[in-house]
Amino acid sequence: MTTASTQLPEGRYGRSADARADRKLKIVGGVLGAALIALVGWFAYHYVGQSKISAEVIAFETSPTAVKAHLEVRKDADTSGYCTLRSQAADGAEVGRADFRFGGNTTRIDKVVTLRTTAPGTTAELLGCHAD
Repeated sequence: MTTASTQLPEGRYGRSADARADRKLKIVGGVLGAALIALVGWFAYHYVGQSKISAEVIAFETSPTAVKAHLEVRKDADTSGYCTLRSQAADGAEVGRADFRFGGNTTRIDKVVTLRTTAPGTTAELLGCHAD
């Protein structure tokens, strides 16, 4: 049992090499954490901040030789670019792929586009849009 007047042996409970190693690990962890946050921020900026054209397929109709897709495109007024669509057959094979260009000063475009296919397509999938 220890009391307030009892002295502990000098150096027995002091700072050890483990405490210095823990401090170094905290510093390394902080630097790596800051680097990870910076990397995530950079990816977010390029993914969200740089996309000047976005679109979605509203509806589509299939036929034996083509797929008609209704696209809604949103873009900046001074931006031109293209969106890539593809169609797949029931077995998953790609039967058609095409780029459709969008330009002009409007910021919202509703357009029905026709994608020619090599076999009956069952889907109209938007692969992405890119600015010129």
